[in-house]
Amino acid sequence: MSDDQQPTFLSNDQLLSHLQWRYAVKKFDPNRKIASADWHTLEQSLILTPSSFGLQPWKFFVVETPETREALVAHSWGQKQVVEASHLVVLAIKAKVSDADVDHYIARTAEVRQVPAADLAPFAKVIKDFLQRMDTQAQQRWAKLQVYIALGQLMTSAAHLGIDTCPMEGFDPDQYDNILGLPEKGYSAAVVCPVGYRDPADPYAHYPKVRFPQDEMIETL
Repeated sequence: MSDDQQPTFLSNDQLLSHLQWRYAVKKFDPNRKIASADWHTLEQSLILTPSSFGLQPWKFFVVETPETREALVAHSWGQKQVVEASHLVVLAIKAKVSDADVDHYIARTAEVRQVPAADLAPFAKVIKDFLQRMDTQAQQRWAKLQVYIALGQLMTSAAHLGIDTCPMEGFDPDQYDNILGLPEKGYSAAVVCPVGYRDPADPYAHYPKVRFPQDEMIETL
């Protein structure tokens, strides 16, 4: 999209209608697959996720191999969404964000924005100083908070396309890491999200949403 083009935005009613339609699917239709164009859009929504400093301390692993997905069920509290959904996304965090990662991000910023990398040196120092104040465990907690932003973006983007999701924390991260070989890649599984289309027989599709009323949840100060 060029700078002088404005996107077409949803109306208030459309936005809320899409969010009301969304729910955490318990039973996917295994015969319905996401079209390649729609999946590309969802991948782009993940890439466009905002993060602290813009550092993107994550990677998104799309598990396609049926045998691998079947092996993951036993480590997902038996939840069959892992194999029934069209796609399975494992949102993983970097095991350690190093100065080299910051330098890589600064180089990318200089490339995209067409500015000298030297001009970004003060910004790079701010990021490195921030990371150095945390030990590995604290840094991983920070990265996990970041990756949940990506999860929310994926779920909301999917809902706008009429595509279902099911965010899952009910899995064994160590076993996922082992089966997918994530430690060798420098990552660790944080949260899982099957993506696809609900089975019409899933009773949860018809349950009304249970949310506390606005006056309990939102307070103006």
